[in-house]
Amino acid sequence: MKGLNLNHTYAELLAQAQEACSNAYAPYSGYKVGAAVLWASGRITTGSNVENASFGLTICAERNAIFQGTAKGERKISALAVAVLTEEIPSPCGACRQVIREFCTDCDIFLINGRGETKESSLKKLLPDSFGPEFLDIDV
Repeated sequence: MKGLNLNHTYAELLAQAQEACSNAYAPYSGYKVGAAVLWASGRITTGSNVENASFGLTICAERNAIFQGTAKGERKISALAVAVLTEEIPSPCGACRQVIREFCTDCDIFLINGRGETKESSLKKLLPDSFGPEFLDIDV
C-alpha cells in the first residue's frame, strides 16, 4: 500500500476492504467497491456494493458493511476503509457519509485504489457541519 504508514489494524482493515471489493455484485456499472468497518469493540465487518436492475435498490459497500455491524449489535465506528479496483481514489457518496455519521462524530477513513495507492481522510473532512443523533438528544 503506497502513501500511508499504517499500523497493523488499519492495514488489515484496508486488506479486508480489498477482499470485499472482489465480492461486489456490479453487473450494470462494473464499478466494484468494498468496505471494512472497524468498530470500537475491535470487530471488523465488511460489505461490498450490490447493484440491482431497479437501480434505486442498489446498496453501497459502506452502508452494507455498517449494516452488517449494526445487525451484530455494534454502534460505534472507530475507522472505515473503502477499496476500488479503478485508478481513482474512492470517496463515500453523500448517503454513505450520513450513515457513517450516525455511528461516529469523527473517525479515520482510509481509501485505496486498484494500484494500491492510499489516502487517509476523516468524517469531519468529508462531512463538515454534519447533523447527527445528538441533535435529537439520542445517544447511540
